[in-house]
Amino acid sequence: MPDDILALWPLAPASETDWPQDDGLTGYEAPGLPDAAWVLGGMYERGATAGDSVNDAQSRDEHPGPGWERLRWADLAARIGDPVVPQGLYPCFRCFPSAKGAGIRPGAIEWPAEGSLDRPTWDQLIRFLTAHSPQGADTACLAYYNPIVTRDFEKGHVRSGRLGDA
Repeated sequence: MPDDILALWPLAPASETDWPQDDGLTGYEAPGLPDAAWVLGGMYERGATAGDSVNDAQSRDEHPGPGWERLRWADLAARIGDPVVPQGLYPCFRCFPSAKGAGIRPGAIEWPAEGSLDRPTWDQLIRFLTAHSPQGADTACLAYYNPIVTRDFEKGHVRSGRLGDA
């Protein structure tokens, strides 16, 4: 992590959260809260004139490039008749089992990266949270950094900071 981020987001004591005190390699599921919500990462669909060189199980956390357009989860679900997220599943590419039988070409969709938001989704989330948080950009919050991403298995992974610095 860059030093400027470390300065803005110092380590927080584990006691600041009520998360389990394990290694958190795959993150933590927040306890059931009435205001909890999933943030669905961006997925993209390639136009009909583009080639089919991308594997349909590939995912990324950035725009895949020219010829790709943002695809909303709800739009894909409506098109193929699947729910946005079936009961009992977490949001991922497995949420759309009918995609292959619905005429969607292999390689035509870039599924969202699990556990990572693309920049447009992140920016929109931060704008929304800032607009609806009690102290706006000054709202205190906690952030979890996965030790696989930070490549640091020794230090804590929960940091505290201001929403406006996210």
